[in-house]
Amino acid sequence: MPRLQVVEPGSAAGEVKEIFDGPLAGKHFNIFKGMANSPAVLRLYLKMNEALAGASLSDKEKEIVQLVVGQANGCDYCLAAHTAIGKGAGLSEDQTKQARRGSVEGDAKLGALSKFAAALHEKKGFVGERRERVHAHDLGHRAVVVPGVLERAQVVVTHEALLLV
Repeated sequence: MPRLQVVEPGSAAGEVKEIFDGPLAGKHFNIFKGMANSPAVLRLYLKMNEALAGASLSDKEKEIVQLVVGQANGCDYCLAAHTAIGKGAGLSEDQTKQARRGSVEGDAKLGALSKFAAALHEKKGFVGERRERVHAHDLGHRAVVVPGVLERAQVVVTHEALLLV
């Protein structure tokens, strides 16, 4: 039994129906059905995804972050969804499992990103020995990830995870 009533696309009306028939056509996942209780939430989700489409991280890298944080949050739904999405973005089965453990091996950039995302989640945004705060301030900057070091990033909080853009 879901904790939140969901809106089935076939019974949706008004703006929610337009969104299900338009941008979310064929994507009738439970998360969207739950968001459909509020057209504003669906619009926010779509606008956020539109904005993040131009982010400097690849789809693979975004899914690494989603898997790390989904695991840390204990969200089975998120893990199932982002494992499938991650594989579609080019992650191997092993990489999805490693990301859930917070350390991807064999790819220095994905490894650094997974460790950073895990530390960022665990320390609630405070990372590094001096516990410097990572701020979301200028989405025009690009994330530069090198093994063990994140030189510059912005943090965007989504419905389920932190994204580095």
